[in-house]
Amino acid sequence: MKRILLFAVSVLVLGLSAAKADNDRVITKEKLPAAAQKFVNEHFGSLKISYVKEERDLFDRNYEVVFTDGTKVEFLRNGNWKEIDCRYGEVPAVVIPEPIKKYIGENYPNEKVLQIDRDRHDYEVKLSNRLELTFDLKFNLIDIDD
Repeated sequence: MKRILLFAVSVLVLGLSAAKADNDRVITKEKLPAAAQKFVNEHFGSLKISYVKEERDLFDRNYEVVFTDGTKVEFLRNGNWKEIDCRYGEVPAVVIPEPIKKYIGENYPNEKVLQIDRDRHDYEVKLSNRLELTFDLKFNLIDIDD
């Protein structure tokens, strides 16, 4: 009986995983949430968009904008940015929280911010010297990874 139940649960999980994979679709910039559209126009308006993708999970929806120069911006359902990855450029200074910008300016004045990622627990910043700095939500440095 336990084997049958385990098998049924495994099939259900695999089925849900396969269904989830089919929920990514390319959309137009106009179908992004208004806040995401405004953010793209203000901070990346000079870049050409390669594609915009909507990623739908069981309970959530995220968006990804990829530019032709390799820059990628991920947005949450409400249009707030989640991650900015500027492979060949740098993250616009105006989107970096002031305490993080100040810390980097004082400790790594010659480095550029290539990537910034925020979630419920912290901010992760990747610098041009490949150091990764992690800040808590109060902007205290909590980790440095090289």
